Amino acid sequence: MGTESRPGLLRRSWAALTRPSVKYSVLALLVVGFFGGIIFWGGFNTALEATNSLGFCISCHEMRDNVYQEYKTTIHYKNRVGVRAACPDCHVPHPWVPKILRKMKASFEVWSKITGRVDTKEKFEANRMRLATDEWGRMEANGSQECRNCHSWEAMDASKQHASAVKKMEEGRKQGKSCIDCHKGIAHHLPKEYHDPDED
Repeated sequence: MGTESRPGLLRRSWAALTRPSVKYSVLALLVVGFFGGIIFWGGFNTALEATNSLGFCISCHEMRDNVYQEYKTTIHYKNRVGVRAACPDCHVPHPWVPKILRKMKASFEVWSKITGRVDTKEKFEANRMRLATDEWGRMEANGSQECRNCHSWEAMDASKQHASAVKKMEEGRKQGKSCIDCHKGIAHHLPKEYHDPDED
């Protein structure tokens, strides 16, 4: 019982790939599948990035007329160095899997728009605590990862901070706090119902 020669094995493999199966060869199906996958992936990522822009986020009046107006008055929108953190920078995780999970959750949030749950300023204000609590919980769960994409303890220059800020930052660091534990309301108004536990 001899071993099959390499050219014979290659010939049989090629024949199996090119032999028609019902209608198309396996090779043709693989080629079409490969290029179809590339086109699908490119289109999917293009659509994903299109939904990851400030323009997309404020395309509905609920965002444009409420939180966007507040955000425009903050240092994240306009500052001396000209660096802008837009909605996706703070509200969409950068790693791919958490980003997709966040986008899926956001698609359910569209229900509030469809049903008119937050379609006026008054309704938005009535839901602000619920919306803020959801977002704070998400950021607490991931250790304020979106903040840490731009800010890090190591890059902070304590000599350029107020003494009280340096003290609080150091206490927070020792206690293992993340950004959102102390910086709620950094880019949007706090809900009227919010009570800061540090004020007790």
